[in-house]
Amino acid sequence: MAEANWYVVHTYSGYENKVKANIEKTIENRHLEEEILEVRVPMQEVMEMKNGARKNVQKKMFPGYVLINMVMNDDTWYVVRNTRGVTGFVGPGSKPVPLSEAEMKPLGIRVENVSVDFAEGDTIAVVAGVWKDTVGVVQRMDYGKQTATINVELFGRETPVEISFAEVRNLK
Repeated sequence: MAEANWYVVHTYSGYENKVKANIEKTIENRHLEEEILEVRVPMQEVMEMKNGARKNVQKKMFPGYVLINMVMNDDTWYVVRNTRGVTGFVGPGSKPVPLSEAEMKPLGIRVENVSVDFAEGDTIAVVAGVWKDTVGVVQRMDYGKQTATINVELFGRETPVEISFAEVRNLK
């Protein structure tokens, strides 16, 4: 079987989630689970000020675009290209170009898997990044994003913080 890559699909602005739902429904109906592996609308958390109150909200990183992890062939290209709301793949002409590893890294999509020697409930030390020299207990592991969530004391309060697997080590 051919290798799956991440591709960018251009959509009508505001239709990103509808396109994602339509493609996922088509995958299910046509049994393309082995060829179209994942559909994402990249989101980021942004602090907004409304009526003098701070509020964390989720905003689309790239309005008008959807990311798809798929094996490119005539069938999958046709399914995605003819989904309502899709205007086309990103690439020259009608030839889709897969994202490189360097382009995927800032999106939180990891290709390489980091093996870890800790699990939920273990105490770990942060050895790099903003939270360097912080110790915490792993509350949650996200293998897709390659992150661990630990509780850190911040302003006298326990606060959950997401740390990359590459920035921590186990304190066994």
